[in-house]
This record gives sequence, structure tokens and C-alpha cells, in this order.
Amino acid sequence: MLLAGAAAGLLAACGGGDDDPASANIVGTAQATPDLSILVEAVVAAGLVDALSAPGPLTVFAPTNAAFASLLTELHLSKEALLADKTLLTAVLTYHVVPGRVLKADVPLNTPIATLQGATFRVGNDLRITDGRGRSAGIAATDILCSNGVVHVIDKVILPPA
Repeated sequence: MLLAGAAAGLLAACGGGDDDPASANIVGTAQATPDLSILVEAVVAAGLVDALSAPGPLTVFAPTNAAFASLLTELHLSKEALLADKTLLTAVLTYHVVPGRVLKADVPLNTPIATLQGATFRVGNDLRITDGRGRSAGIAATDILCSNGVVHVIDKVILPPA
């Protein structure tokens, strides 16, 4: 189970899920999680490391490596082509970030959730995300607390409206 491994890695990187101020920030947490290595590459390529390391708080819906692999197939792109397209990458990545620390219990269900990218997505009662293109993503792990926010691991890269 890759998702279970990702969740375990994130919890370990963030101090076991407690809200210890000395715990890793969002970027450090992702860097410590092997199943989020493509996300880390994308954040670096888009120049978003400083933004996601800032005090926040921020909530990140973090796609796994398998989620990125699926997106590359869906878009008929190589990883190198995606990482080279800074405009597309920035739009996609900032669509995964919500201002504030939004824990699972506080996610507004069936309501548009505004992202840093500017568009919205919805989370249904079943904790499935519907993105701006009507695609669906599952939330595999929730409430991974970091020094500057919270991470929720998702099984698909979500996309803003075209």
C-alpha cells in the first residue's frame, strides 16, 4: 500500500501527527516522504519552495507519485515536459493549496473551496474531491500536521477549470 506508506512517512516527518512547533514545514514533510517525490520536484521546478515553507498556515492536498504518473498519461506529457512548463505547473500546484489550516473535521462539504490558484473545488460527503474539470480524487490520508499547516494526501492530481 503506497498510500499507507506515504501517510506513515508524513506522520513521522511531522512528529507523529502532533502539533509540535518544531516539526517540519510542508516542504520538509514532503521531502521526507518518498511517495511525494514528484510533488517535491514539481514544487522546486515551479519555484514554490519558499511559498510553501512560509509561516502560513496553509493546507495542501498532496498528490502521490502514482497520482502524478496518472496525470502524465492523461495529459500525454512526459514528467520532464510537465516540470518544464512553469506556468502550467504553478497553476496546478497552487490549485492544491488552500489558505489556513483546514483539518478534516473543518472541511466545508459540498461547498466551493477557494484555492491559492483562484479557482475552487468541492469535497463531497464521501470525502472525494471534485475538481474544476469534474474529475474526482480521493483523500487517502488526512490531518498530517506540520509547523506551517496541514497536509492531506490525495490519490489524483486535481486540475483547475480549463
